[in-house]
Amino acid sequence: MKPAVQISRVLVGVLFIFSGLIKANDPLGLSYKMQEFFDLWGLSRFDDYTLFMSVLMNAFEIIAGFALLVGWRIKLFSWLLLILIVFFTFLTGYAYLSGKFKSCGCFGDCIPITPGTSFVKDLILLVLIAFLFWQRDKIKPIFGPKVSMATMFGFTVFAFGIQWYTLSYLPVADCLAFKKGNNIKEKMQIPPGARPDSFAIRFVYEKGGKQFEFASTELPSDLATYKFVSRVDKLIRKGNAEPAIRGFVLSGITDEDSTQIVLSQPAALIIFCEDFSVPVSKWEKSFAEVYEKVKTKNIPVYMVTGRPDEAAKSITGKSFSGIQVLKCDITAIRTAARTNPCIYLLKNGTIEGKWSYHRMGAVKSEIEKLSALPAASTEIPDPVMIPDTLNHD
Repeated sequence: MKPAVQISRVLVGVLFIFSGLIKANDPLGLSYKMQEFFDLWGLSRFDDYTLFMSVLMNAFEIIAGFALLVGWRIKLFSWLLLILIVFFTFLTGYAYLSGKFKSCGCFGDCIPITPGTSFVKDLILLVLIAFLFWQRDKIKPIFGPKVSMATMFGFTVFAFGIQWYTLSYLPVADCLAFKKGNNIKEKMQIPPGARPDSFAIRFVYEKGGKQFEFASTELPSDLATYKFVSRVDKLIRKGNAEPAIRGFVLSGITDEDSTQIVLSQPAALIIFCEDFSVPVSKWEKSFAEVYEKVKTKNIPVYMVTGRPDEAAKSITGKSFSGIQVLKCDITAIRTAARTNPCIYLLKNGTIEGKWSYHRMGAVKSEIEKLSALPAASTEIPDPVMIPDTLNHD
């Protein structure tokens, strides 16, 4: 029995640490997935707390996995792991059986798995953790009390520290479609060889107070005696004909689509601001230096936000008040920018660099390496300009 306990202990411990680290690389991603669940259940009032819950859950997975490996306070953590896996199994089971989620976010965006696969994974873990709970008296500490406490403290600091870093400076491993090196225009296209959805056309007719559904090949010979009600397109096979980047549409005050104009620039700098919960005053000085450097290179600069009116007010009177403000769907901005704000350097739509607002110095250094563009190449049609009354250069 003891070898089985040790093997199960290592498997569960390593998997929990791995799972926690993958999600700790992008706590915001799990936060948004939690919001999907809450919104579906009518619990959107909890949306403001999902990031806090995400950080705690990721840290707990890492800490609990390590505690199991070293055998620290095993009675406590065996209970906690059992409660957690029951909760996870419920969530993944719901995601799978409801069919309302493409991914449960169990391993983040770096390792997307289907709800069905995740549900099976959690069922196996449930069995293993239940076994360890039953045999918890056979799990002994590897280290003495002082060493165990020191290692657990260090691992706890690491579990929260890595999430502070990724939330402040962007994920260490960028697994999203907007990662450095990707061309946004290409990622907005349906990939070659993708399979479209397949539908079956059904016709609904009524006769004698009852409704009947027929395929085009099943229509009755006395169709004239039926009353047509509706046509139904039923999905019979789900395809994969979806672009990696969806909803990335940039528009100005006239709502005219200016996406291709921006993505076709030889070089362009974009500052993504989902909102202004981080006040402009916190990054005004460092961005002003970047903006002045960019202007000497004749490179256009755009602010992309979900709140253009608030953006115009926030930058009024600033040295970069002449920046062009474009609006975009919040979901697309959240996918592109995991910090608020986040800066992109594009070349013909290809992401040459992306930085957190905490790294304006790195942005400035990268701009200094670029050759100046001809002045004419920065001309942008009026539809994407903010009103002249808001310009204060």
